[in-house]
This record gives sequence, C-alpha cells and structure tokens, in this order.
Amino acid sequence: MIRQMPDGKLRAFTNGAPGPLLKLCTRVYTATGIRPLTETDRAHILAQTSAMAKQALRVLGSAYRDLENTSTADLTAGEVEHDLVFVGLSGMYDPPRPEAKVAVAKCLAAGIRVVMITGDHPDTATAIARELGIASVHDAAVTGVELEKLSDAELRQRVPKIGVYARVTAEHKLRIIHAWKANDAVVAMTGDGVNDAPAIKGADIGIAMGKSGTEVTKQAADMIITDDNFATIVAAVEEGRGIYDNIRKTLQYLLAGNVGELLLMTICVVIGLPTPLLPIHLLWINLVTDGLPALCLATDPIDADVMKRQPRRRTERITNPSFVRTMFLTGFLTAGVAFAVYFYMLKTGTTETARASAFAVLVFAELLRAFGARSETKSVWRISLFTNVNLVIVVALAIGLQLLSQHSATVGRILQTSYMPFADCLWLLALGAIPLLVLELVKVVRSGMHQK
Repeated sequence: MIRQMPDGKLRAFTNGAPGPLLKLCTRVYTATGIRPLTETDRAHILAQTSAMAKQALRVLGSAYRDLENTSTADLTAGEVEHDLVFVGLSGMYDPPRPEAKVAVAKCLAAGIRVVMITGDHPDTATAIARELGIASVHDAAVTGVELEKLSDAELRQRVPKIGVYARVTAEHKLRIIHAWKANDAVVAMTGDGVNDAPAIKGADIGIAMGKSGTEVTKQAADMIITDDNFATIVAAVEEGRGIYDNIRKTLQYLLAGNVGELLLMTICVVIGLPTPLLPIHLLWINLVTDGLPALCLATDPIDADVMKRQPRRRTERITNPSFVRTMFLTGFLTAGVAFAVYFYMLKTGTTETARASAFAVLVFAELLRAFGARSETKSVWRISLFTNVNLVIVVALAIGLQLLSQHSATVGRILQTSYMPFADCLWLLALGAIPLLVLELVKVVRSGMHQK
C-alpha cells in the first residue's frame, strides 16, 4: 500500500507474516528514532511473535519505506519491498464460537477425527487447536516445510497422528487429503479460500463456507454451509446417522414381519394343515399392521446416543450379518407363536376359530414388536413412549380395530374373522408379546457381553 505524505513524498506500507517480513527489513523504528536492525533485534521480534502466537493471537508484522519516486506508475513490488523499516507487531484474536468446542467434542465421541489445516503461525494454530480440543498439550503443529521433507509413504504413516498443520499451501493440503484417503478414511474437507479448492475437490466430501467462501471454492464443493459454522456440519452428521438408523429399523421391522408370515404359511403347507391366513388377512397385516407402524418408525426421533457410536466401515452394508440374524430370529419367533396358537385351536376348535386366533396373535405380535424395533441396542423400557406419540396412537388404534373385528359382525365379515370372547383376546394379546419379550432379553444379553 502506497500513500502520499503531507510533505508530498510517497511512503510504502507493508504488512505480513513477521518472519518473511523481517527478511525485507534493514532498519527498525524505535522510541529514540530509526536505527539499523541487528540480529539481536530480529531474534527479539521473533520471540515476541512466538509468545503472542502461543496466546492464540494471529500476529501481523508492519513495516514501511519512503520512496524517492513521486509517481507509482512504474513501481514494482521488487522495487518497493526492500530496505524496509520495521515498525511493530499486531496481535489479533478471533475467538472460536462457543459451540465449536462442543462440536469438536461430539466429533471425537463419534469417532470422527478433526484436523486443523491453516496458513497461520504454528504456535497460533497449536494454541487454537488446544483451546478447541483438537490437539493435546503435547501436540505441536507440523509446518509445510516439514511436509515437503516427507515422502508420500512417510506422510501416509504419520498422518493419523498429526492434528495440526500450519504454514501450508494448497499443494500441501491436497497431499494431506490423499494421505488420509490412502489410509481408507472417509475424508471431509472444509474451507473458504481459493487455496482450499483443490483439497475440497479431492476429498470424499467437500464443504465450502457460504458466507465467506469464494466462488471457486463453492464450485469445487459437494455441499455449502450457509452459516459458516462448524457446528452445523456436526449437526448434519448427527441428522444423517439418525436417518440411516430409521431406514434400517424400518426395513428390519417390515422384512422380519414378512419372514414370519412366510414361515407360518410354509410350515402349515408342508405338514398338510389348512391355510392359516387368508388373502384379506395378509393384505390387512401388510397395509395396516405393518405399514402404519413402519411409517412412524421412519420418522422416529434421533437417538440421543447416536453421536457416541463409532463410524461404520465404508464397505458395510445396511443388511449386515447382525441385521439378517435379527430378522430371521424375529420372523421365527412371530411364526412360532402364531403356529402354536393355530395348531392348538385346530385340535380344540374349528378351522375358522383357529384361523381367526392365528390372525389375531400375529397382528398383536407385529404391533407390539414395533416398540422394540425403535432401537437395536436399547431395551424398550429405556425409550420413552412420548418421544414417538404417533407410534403409540397407531398401535392402539390397530389393536382396537383388531378387537373390533372379533366382536363386530360387519368388520368381522370384511376381515373374515369369527367371534371371540374378550378374555380370549387378552390371552392372545399376552401371547403376542412373547416375541417382543424374547428380543428384549437378547438385547440385554448382548449389552452385558459388550460391557465385559
């Protein structure tokens, strides 16, 4: 920056990082006047720079030089930036947002590694990282100069242990991204400057700042954070995990119910028993008994502990072995209870009564199981019913309709069910709770095994 002074002379003002700026200075401005800049002065200024940086201050050096020219038309940077007079240091503190430290802590609990990559002074970067919880008191920033001395293989080995990078260029940032990806990590990169664009483009998920981000960075990004807040990214991760959980529990609920129906029908056909369920029964179960609770499960509130889990592997499928085991166990339990009731009623009553009983107990089992399907790890009594009131209402209405079909001639004629005493309905409702109780017991056993 060049300004004209009151006496008509031109003066060039230069601001920048203290280290590089000192190399352009030959004199220093003091209280007693301007004097030559000695090596002792340089060491003292750099020591002050380091001391300020350790207080999480971004340090800027200032210098000037009086120009002999009276015109700036033919001046170049090389002609101006030499033989400067060093003036002093400025420390700027940009406090982290209050929610940033909480967001970083959430990431650590969720198994998400947060790494700081900045062009700031190493001491400044380290101090800020320690304040946010990104780095410990024993960690130090790795500079771009140090990165250049490492081969790609060496950087790949060291990158999981490095939390702070300082004085890095766009090329360095891209190398860090590639090193993390070489370790089979899913990498997200955030930034706002032009020099962040290559790394944002090279990451699995590129995130640009909406307010302060340049157009180049936004074009390179996969998503844009409109409020420039790191906590928003963490909230998006939490929301994503919640959506994944809801999809998984909904699929589990629906598929396990279908497995139960298929097993019941198959067993009866194989051993030569009359068909336990009529087409209208299967239609009612799939559309009402299974369909409506599944919709409620799809909108279930996010589990409070969702950010305390470790990330899934990149290659892990939604239908993993645990999913399949639970699905078949649930189907077996549901089919087992329905078959036991059906077989017993065939021996003691008519086929119509047995069919109505099997239909009722299957419906009750599916509806009650919806409460247990809300979590794969938490027992049903640990999850408040009031966090998903819609599910409670749907289950209550479906049970009411089922009971009505056993006592209303009109509804019974539509669903092809027969009259059943209310006491028998209560017994069937109790038997329908068996799959839920067994599955909850399995959760307790698994939880106890994981704690050992």
